[in-house]
Amino acid sequence: MSAEKNNKMHMPPQQGMRPAKFSSADSIPVTYVVSVLAATNSEFVTYPLDLTKTRLQIQGEMADKAMQKAPYRGMFATAMGIVREEGFFSLWRGMTPAIYRHVVYSGVRIVMYDSLRKRFSDQDVANTLPLWKAALCGIVSGCTAQWLASPADLVKVQIQMEGRRRLMGLEARVHGTYHAFREIVRRGGVTSLWKGSLPNVQRAAMVNLGDLTTYDVAKRFIMRKTNLPDSPTVHILSSICAGFAAAILGTPADVIKTRVMNQPTDEHGRGLHYRGAIDCFSQALKKEGFFALYKGFLPCWLRMAPWSLTFWLSFEHIRKIIGASSY
Repeated sequence: MSAEKNNKMHMPPQQGMRPAKFSSADSIPVTYVVSVLAATNSEFVTYPLDLTKTRLQIQGEMADKAMQKAPYRGMFATAMGIVREEGFFSLWRGMTPAIYRHVVYSGVRIVMYDSLRKRFSDQDVANTLPLWKAALCGIVSGCTAQWLASPADLVKVQIQMEGRRRLMGLEARVHGTYHAFREIVRRGGVTSLWKGSLPNVQRAAMVNLGDLTTYDVAKRFIMRKTNLPDSPTVHILSSICAGFAAAILGTPADVIKTRVMNQPTDEHGRGLHYRGAIDCFSQALKKEGFFALYKGFLPCWLRMAPWSLTFWLSFEHIRKIIGASSY
């Protein structure tokens, strides 16, 4: 009895997020690959909503330039218009550069956040991370990952808008992922691949504050307050919180990023509509009002919620299969 009692006293707490013993499945390369696989799965499931969101964010700008009313009024009408005018599979237009983006973005942000939170967590209190430290880790990880992935994001936005340009009788700017990269570099040099990177990085800071930090903090909070084990139920509840927070914080920067990246450029790679993110922000407020910054919020939220849910469930499940610890 004494030995049994002594063993129980030395058992790790049920709510512990990581075992003391390190597993190769917890290594940086494995975590990187798992995060990319989970992100690819999430991107495929929710990509049509991302395309719809992009079209919604651009349509007010396009209508203003053409001095006419926007052709669509909401998320459903926009999506149905894409299917009717461009075909069902056009809802996945630009999927290839989106995957390229996540090979960099998702891998870097997850690995960096995990490394930072291990470094700054309170080892004396079950590896807990204070909220302000979690927020800082999320912002730094998101900004770094997004800056590295900005070229792929720029290409994705431009390809997403090609179907609409063709229907409007405009000449196609790009014909595919490789052609888009080549044309961007030809017009403005290698540095032009980072056009719109400032609002992109700002958006990533807000989105990862909402997604990474909220998921991590919400998961630990739910497990601590409810005594639920680390399970899909906890993952679902945490990812719902993360998706909503990410949409609220990230939509304004997402609108600015999309418009700056989508604008045409001159022969030197300079934007024809906006001088930069601040100018785009100022014009949107002046011409369309504050709520222009939340254009596409509904599809953005409806995408981020299932994206976050699919990503975290896939990520945690794959880690469980390969024998890695809970994230």
